[in-house]
Amino acid sequence: MAETIFDIDCRDCPRLAEFLDSVNARYPDYYCRPVPPFGDAKARLLVVGLAPGMHGANRSGRPFTGDHAGILLYRMLHRFGFATADESLSVDDGLELQDARITNAVKCLPPDNKPVGAEINTCNSYLANELQTLAPGSVVLALGGIAHRAIIKACGLRQADYKFGHATLHTLPEFRLLDSYHCSRYNTNTGRLTEEMFADVFAEARKLLDN
Repeated sequence: MAETIFDIDCRDCPRLAEFLDSVNARYPDYYCRPVPPFGDAKARLLVVGLAPGMHGANRSGRPFTGDHAGILLYRMLHRFGFATADESLSVDDGLELQDARITNAVKCLPPDNKPVGAEINTCNSYLANELQTLAPGSVVLALGGIAHRAIIKACGLRQADYKFGHATLHTLPEFRLLDSYHCSRYNTNTGRLTEEMFADVFAEARKLLDN
């Protein structure tokens, strides 16, 4: 798996594999498999989320598509020139990402949206391989602390040297890492992450890439 960034047939995490099977039995029309990265293969902006949502990516087969978390994300991607439309509806809606790609720290739907440490670690090699495809000067946007820590682990760096903080920029050996609170329904509904705050993060990413 040295160069593999995604495996649609992966069942290396027994709890996740069994959970996907049970969800598929209840929702036979859902995608219910590891969700692949979506976007430009040569992107300089890589957005890293946590894991597919039950009725979002796990249903549609595209990251952040079909649930609340994707509404603000795709709106920002479009606003700052990374997407051809401001709404992601389905895998066949014609939307394309430009110089951007979306992936997840964990590729399979976890129960209660909470992967355990062993599952994050098992999936980390895929993320590590994907990060190695980035061109020099790229920006990685971590949505939430778990995604941030998965990125640091994938790079073989010390967690203590790179603490998560909203709108914090870290200079890593191979790319710049920009942190944001996750665009989850909970964070946006409680005001922990406002649209203006999220826009400021994307504006910073755009500026870093343009410069």
